Amino acid sequence: MKLDEAIRAALEYEGGVHRTYQEAAERSTDPTGKRVFQTLCDEEMGHVRYLRERLDEWQTTGKVQVKKLETSIPTRASIDASLQKLRQTVTPKPAMRQTPELEFLQKALEVEIQASDFYRDMVSKLDGDGQRLFARFVEIEEGHKAIVQAEINAVSGLGYWFDTAEFNVEAG
Repeated sequence: MKLDEAIRAALEYEGGVHRTYQEAAERSTDPTGKRVFQTLCDEEMGHVRYLRERLDEWQTTGKVQVKKLETSIPTRASIDASLQKLRQTVTPKPAMRQTPELEFLQKALEVEIQASDFYRDMVSKLDGDGQRLFARFVEIEEGHKAIVQAEINAVSGLGYWFDTAEFNVEAG
């Protein structure tokens, strides 16, 4: 696959993930759930903008500059450590029944897994700038998968949402 084709495919994945979070943010009735979904929605829109810029560069110059891609979501390791700490200090409430928010989270996890798999595949198939471009997305999508899974676990196991602010976003 050529780099421009890979970027176009990545834009499709990111657009789908963005739409998933946008719908969840609009339809969620839980205020914390809305914040979590909106944070992830904004994050995905940042990915779309970044990829569009790289595609424009490619079309103009035949090259891409692998610029730093920021994230507001902590690393998977940071999320896992925070969850361990939280489990030691919080008494679980009765598990939440299947709600629209939990369904949104499950759908989000599906699309994050697909996007993560796509980026991993691109890293293995591309070289040079393409590999460096998509390697950062693998790291970020792993964090997204971890935060969505953590929210699923919190909502269904601990009985309440915890916001991404519960994590040290400086570590992201």
